[in-house]
Amino acid sequence: MSGLIALFDDVAAIAKVAASSVDDVIGQATKASAKAAGAVIDDAAVTPKYVSGFKAERELPIIWRITKGSLKNKLLYLLPAGLALSAFAPWAIAPLLMLGGAYLCFEGAEKVAHVMGWSEGHEDHPHKETTISDPAALEEEKAQGAIKTDFILSAEIMTISLAAIPASSFWMEAATLAAVAVMITVAVYGSVALIVKMDDVGLAMANKGRLSPTRAIGRGLVRGMPSFLRALTVVGTAAMLWVGGSIIVHGLEEIGFAAPAHVIHDAAYAVGHAVPAAWTGFTEWVVKAAIDGVLGLALGLLLIPLGEKIVTPIWRRIFSK
Repeated sequence: MSGLIALFDDVAAIAKVAASSVDDVIGQATKASAKAAGAVIDDAAVTPKYVSGFKAERELPIIWRITKGSLKNKLLYLLPAGLALSAFAPWAIAPLLMLGGAYLCFEGAEKVAHVMGWSEGHEDHPHKETTISDPAALEEEKAQGAIKTDFILSAEIMTISLAAIPASSFWMEAATLAAVAVMITVAVYGSVALIVKMDDVGLAMANKGRLSPTRAIGRGLVRGMPSFLRALTVVGTAAMLWVGGSIIVHGLEEIGFAAPAHVIHDAAYAVGHAVPAAWTGFTEWVVKAAIDGVLGLALGLLLIPLGEKIVTPIWRRIFSK
């Protein structure tokens, strides 16, 4: 009997360790996912355009296909690559992170420049819009285009998350990155599915609602979705510039150039302590995010000629084949 009780004690101890490990993985994955906010919001803002123009019944199947492609990108390609970097070339994480930050700055600044009329953005792509009469072929093209775009954004997300994970065992890092991949993919494409179908929900409420408040809410959803999508694009652009600038500043600090980080910290501290104490922390965060965003915009504007004249044509030539 004593042996059986000892066995139960051992099983209970193992269960506690396993539960603690799961909690650690979820906690680290949540923190790492928060660090990738800019790329995540941009992913959610970009994806709805890939189902635009299709019949309502084809929207969710296309999103599901893109979701599976996104999981494949993260789990089969990017997760092993990230673990290999962490194990064999940890020195490369900071430069790669800065490269991803520069890309975020470029993308955000290009959107701002396009709105301001300073740049044509991606609209100068001669093959961007092609007329395809076969709906299945068009669906295939859109899905593949979304999955390619997702690969870039997923690479940024996984690199940012990898850098945010505390040093730990190989399996802990692997489990945390896998949790990040699944959590972010579900969050992004679940949100995209809700956004895409919200106007259909609103239309059904407006037409079939039994109560006038229900019909009014439905009409409000239908009328409000275009404004919501535009607002989401603005928020996504701001988040890209903020996160991209923050990554660059942090990366410079990691490789020995700490002056920009110190200047930003001192400025945020000074402004934060010039307001009532209840607002100090929030004000410091806002000032730091604003400065990071301005730096991200400035760097992105500088990168636009390089991106549009050199990097983008090479990228298009590779994937047009």
